[in-house]
Amino acid sequence: MAKKTEKSGMSKEEEIGFHKGSLSTLAKERQELGRLLQIVEQLMQMHVSALKELGVDLQKEINNAQKKKKPIEDILK
Repeated sequence: MAKKTEKSGMSKEEEIGFHKGSLSTLAKERQELGRLLQIVEQLMQMHVSALKELGVDLQKEINNAQKKKKPIEDILK
């Protein structure tokens, strides 16, 4: 019979399995988050390009927002 640890009440093997499984799940979640960030970045770049084609000077918008101490998200609304 496996000896249980005082802290968790699980055997050492169960505890090791639990932590390995948790790390595996978290690694997959981190990978998915990275993929989601790439998609968001691509979409943002598409919108930036479209605004430039329409003649919007985003750098000017950012500079104005910084002068007014407002976040750029508020300026673009």
